[in-house]
This record gives sequence, structure tokens and C-alpha cells, in this order.
Amino acid sequence: MRTTLPSGTTAEIATPAGPIEMGLVIAPDIFGLRPLYDDLVARLAAEWSMVVCAVEPFPGLELGPEIEPRFAAVPMLDDDSHLRDLFEGADAVAAAAVAAGAGAGAGAGAERIGLLGFCLGGMYCHKAARSDRFARIVSFYGMIRVPDAWHSPTQGQPLDHLATGHPDRDLAIIGERDSYTPPDDVAALAAAGVTVVRYPEAEHGFAHDPSRPAHRAADAHDAFTRARDWLTAP
Repeated sequence: MRTTLPSGTTAEIATPAGPIEMGLVIAPDIFGLRPLYDDLVARLAAEWSMVVCAVEPFPGLELGPEIEPRFAAVPMLDDDSHLRDLFEGADAVAAAAVAAGAGAGAGAGAERIGLLGFCLGGMYCHKAARSDRFARIVSFYGMIRVPDAWHSPTQGQPLDHLATGHPDRDLAIIGERDSYTPPDDVAALAAAGVTVVRYPEAEHGFAHDPSRPAHRAADAHDAFTRARDWLTAP
């Protein structure tokens, strides 16, 4: 179901039919909300027993389906505004959990919120670790250093955010053939205290979109299993 956050940003939210284990916010890839995420939100809500909310990364912009305008728009993103939207997504998840009855005798479903993101959204997962808001975070192939073409005064470095926050809450899913996460960056991420899981044959975007040539079904299944285990660990 589409909803609008207090900031005016669009989000997609789903609530499981049965008991709620926790809440989950999703930070999408550079292509933003689309049917892929509608399906993912619904699937994870049902299979993981979570209230799930995916948040549009480019609110108010009509960028179309091509990659070039989206790459050009990334430097205009502001860390504080983008993270505010993810936090508002967490508030929406908590409210939906309470409305579904999780607040009565099952408060963890309303209070424990995780964050999961892909590509651009994975980079913002690392940045979100500066906050106390998310109990656990999973970054799928998120950039560890901001690519040169995306540098701007409003784009802080993920490693700097991690240094002032909770790297121990962060799990990084990395493909070793991913040019966006080179080995030196991955080593720096691990040195910062982030838990890293590597997939030796995987390229960028190998897990969340089966239509991509880089998709690896077995690795994707393993990565999502590890993500759920991480999110739900005490």
C-alpha cells in the first residue's frame, strides 16, 4: 500500500497477516520505488513476519527509467533529509505494528526496527548507522566511499558516519567482483567494525533483482537468509 510520510516522501508499506516479529525499513536502489519493491515489501512482510516499509530515495523528482538522470541526481541528495525519511519510515512501521495489535503484549514488534538497503540504499544503510534508530542494519552492496561523480557538500562519507555511530549493528553483503566495493574499501569497512560477508563470484546487484544479468539465485538466497538472521538476532 502506498503511503506518504510526514516529509511528503512516498513509501510502500505492508503488514503481515499474523504475529509481528519486528519492523523493517527498506532503502531502495537508485531506480527507486517500483513494482520490484512493491513485491519485495509484500514478500518480506509475509515471509519474515515483519511490518515492512520501502522509502522513495528521490522524492519530488521525475527522473524516468534511465540510469543517467538518476546518477546525476545523487549529488543533490542531502544526508540529513534522506536519513530523516528513513527515520520517518521507521515511525510509520512502528505505528502500523501498533495498529495491527503488536503493541499489546508484543511490544518488540512495534519497537524493534531494522534497516535493509540495496546499492545506493545500501550506502545510506552505512550512513544510518550514525543513529540509534535502527536495532540492526543490512547493506547489500552499498558504496563504502562516495563515488567521485556523487561528491557534494551534502554527501558525507559512509565511513565517517560509521565512525560516530554503531558499526557493530551493520552487516555488509559484498560481491567480490563488484567495482563499487573494491577490496581496499571492504577492508576499511571491516576495520571500522562492520561485519562483512563476501560472495567471491558475485557482481554488483546480484541478490535483489532476478531480472538482472548479475543475479545469482543461490547466493541471493544465502544472502537474504543471513540478512534475516542478522536482523532478528538479539
